[in-house]
Amino acid sequence: MSNSLSPNTQAILLLTAPLIAGRRDSSADLLKPGEYKRLARFLRDKQREPADLLAPDARGLLAECQQLIGGDRLKSLLARGFLLSQAVDRWQARAIWVVSRAEAEYPRRLKARLKEDTPPVLYGCGDAALLDTGGLAVVGSRDVDDNLVEYTESIGRLVARAKHTLVSGGARGIDQAAMRGALETGGKVAGVLADSLERTALNREHRNLLVDGQLVLISPYDPSAGFNVGNAMQRNKLIYALADAALVVNSDYEKGGTWAGAAEQLEKLHLVPIYVRSDCETGKGLEALRRKGALPWPNPDSAEAFDAALAFQAPSETSSQVQLRLFT
Repeated sequence: MSNSLSPNTQAILLLTAPLIAGRRDSSADLLKPGEYKRLARFLRDKQREPADLLAPDARGLLAECQQLIGGDRLKSLLARGFLLSQAVDRWQARAIWVVSRAEAEYPRRLKARLKEDTPPVLYGCGDAALLDTGGLAVVGSRDVDDNLVEYTESIGRLVARAKHTLVSGGARGIDQAAMRGALETGGKVAGVLADSLERTALNREHRNLLVDGQLVLISPYDPSAGFNVGNAMQRNKLIYALADAALVVNSDYEKGGTWAGAAEQLEKLHLVPIYVRSDCETGKGLEALRRKGALPWPNPDSAEAFDAALAFQAPSETSSQVQLRLFT
């Protein structure tokens, strides 16, 4: 991934990114995701691009954009060049790259699957090529017992032995157990973080893995941003979009990020087959996800069996099944 920012990426950062974490005053007027989506669509319809807003002759285009975003607000955001240069220096000193969805280097899977809901900017560290390799997403709760940690580590080891990428969220509990199992077995891992990318990337145990191309960490949020429940919920769809299939190891019932992310996939997005753990006691949350259409994890014990689970395509619902689901 290149360290230099294209004009399009610079413009998108100026419009949407807080730039330097802790400067809350600098982010008060940032374009929200829906606002940027409308602006991007407006520019595309006019066969223009974000970089055109920074051109010397941008006055006319900015005037046209006032019907969507107040002109003074756009000008104020686009004038944050000094803050941007400071932020870029900080990111580069920490080997953090930045890519916008206006660039060819942006993960193809995210663009293809999320379309206009793709995050305008991704921050990352490590080999970005891992983001387009698919694999198994493993998700679950933060607070789990030792038995579930051991089970999840075994899933990570299986993914590594099968030569597939493991995708997860990097959070305490199930996410970290899955990633640890894969990494310790020599596998490759893509971690989609909701917060603290900078701190996680600088962690001593991660540095060699990032440099050697075994691990890539990404986030749609500022690299120094702290934890935010809303951000954690929103990043779930990225985990699913990067994978070929997903395994929910455990989940609360009708609450929490794991439940929300899995339910969204089953009821709305349908990006990948969703499996749920099927051994022993699974709990009310997983049972409810089964009723929504999740599949029992087949507990593959070989690379070949794992490949079959990863390649499974759930049959499409008939119109009568859709009506039944909608009215029950």
